[in-house]
Amino acid sequence: MRQVTNPDRLSGLDASFLALEDGGAHMHVGSCMVFEGTAPTHAEFVAQLERRLHLVPRYRQKLAFVPFEAGRPVWVDDPHLNLGYHVRHTALPEPAGMDELRALAGRVLSQRLDRNKPLWEIWLVDRVAGDRFAIVAKTHHALVDGISGVDITTVLFDLEAEPPAAAVAPPPDPWLPRPEPSPATMLAEAIAERASGPVDLARGLAAAVARPAAAREVLAGVGALARAGRSAPPSPYNVPIGPHRRFAWVAEDLGRFKAIKAALGGTVNDAVLAVVTGALREHLVTRGRDVDALPPLVAMVPVSVRADAERGALGNRVTTMYAPLPVHEADPVARFGLIHAAMAGLKESGQAVGAEALTRLTGFAPPTILAQAARLQARQRLFNLTVTNVPGPQFPLYLLGRRLLRIFPQVPLAGNAALGIAIMSYDGTVNFGLLGDYDAMPDLDVVAGALRRAIDELAAAAGSDAVPAAAR
Repeated sequence: MRQVTNPDRLSGLDASFLALEDGGAHMHVGSCMVFEGTAPTHAEFVAQLERRLHLVPRYRQKLAFVPFEAGRPVWVDDPHLNLGYHVRHTALPEPAGMDELRALAGRVLSQRLDRNKPLWEIWLVDRVAGDRFAIVAKTHHALVDGISGVDITTVLFDLEAEPPAAAVAPPPDPWLPRPEPSPATMLAEAIAERASGPVDLARGLAAAVARPAAAREVLAGVGALARAGRSAPPSPYNVPIGPHRRFAWVAEDLGRFKAIKAALGGTVNDAVLAVVTGALREHLVTRGRDVDALPPLVAMVPVSVRADAERGALGNRVTTMYAPLPVHEADPVARFGLIHAAMAGLKESGQAVGAEALTRLTGFAPPTILAQAARLQARQRLFNLTVTNVPGPQFPLYLLGRRLLRIFPQVPLAGNAALGIAIMSYDGTVNFGLLGDYDAMPDLDVVAGALRRAIDELAAAAGSDAVPAAAR
């Protein structure tokens, strides 16, 4: 009889995010959200979360670790769940503007989540720029990826300022945590699942033999991934990172990117990567680099492979592609064309298919192998930085009647990669969140300023600068 895998056990990919933290990285994803109006009280906010928390049950669970590292950790109910711990309340120093909010976000995102508790925190920031307030949130990558994180945000917030009575769910039944499994039980389950691993692998190989075309596609994708990730050129971004972070952001109108796409014949993602490349080119010049002679930088681009039917499910369904960023090209339109051609080639090469196949194999790797792989990754030279673009909801969201204005996302830094850029579209805006190692990227604001200029430059060169930049 086939052994049924514990559905609460971390996948190999999820467990690898825990192992990566041993190299100094913080593997939480996060965001800084700005709302209009006066902040709710801490008690009101906690009550709102308590009413919705049953919709995301993982937020009530913590990790339990298998004795002797015989298996990957499992999610168990936290019998001591205290929302007062997870929902923090703070205020900004005067003048309590956006600069002070960015500094606070950087400090919050510098702090590693406590693995003895559910892996999330939310900070309610009382007053920002006079008539606004903010929320800084972070959730461990082992719990959620970018796409399912968007769905969780949609669940926790309202779609209208005053939801109709019929749309308000009745209060849930009181929550009673399940008893924690004993160490002996976890050990026995892990050993049984490990014993079934070779059988599952054999089934996968047999299925591949039965479908040779699919097998060839996977092998071709693995080969393309290996060729793309051989090495990235040296750059100021590839240095050992510490625990502290800086955070910056740029907001723009989605209409500008759509107009660029329409004028140049590519995609919004091509336009996003083109302006990121332009910003990095300018930043490298300020660092004294000869960009004209520099090979393309390599961006690690996470790609969601989550099916529509899986939207809202927690855990990670994400794979990787390596995208070239031609910082040597001075002309913004030519730069866009190079990126458009490269991204089309990446899709045809099957990199994502190959990466997903390799990711599935981590499901058979014991924690000790995952930890060793994480230590190797901390010294990687496969890519220069992470760039991730996540489509967010294109309609307004509300929290207790207050409208969400901006959401600036955060992607974790990888070992030996001191810069990460996350992009999320929301309600007609495109929001860039820039995370940098505190010591390696003291000029992170220079990158943000260069990004604003790169957007203006590409829009003007594409003849689409008439689109109003309402989000500035």
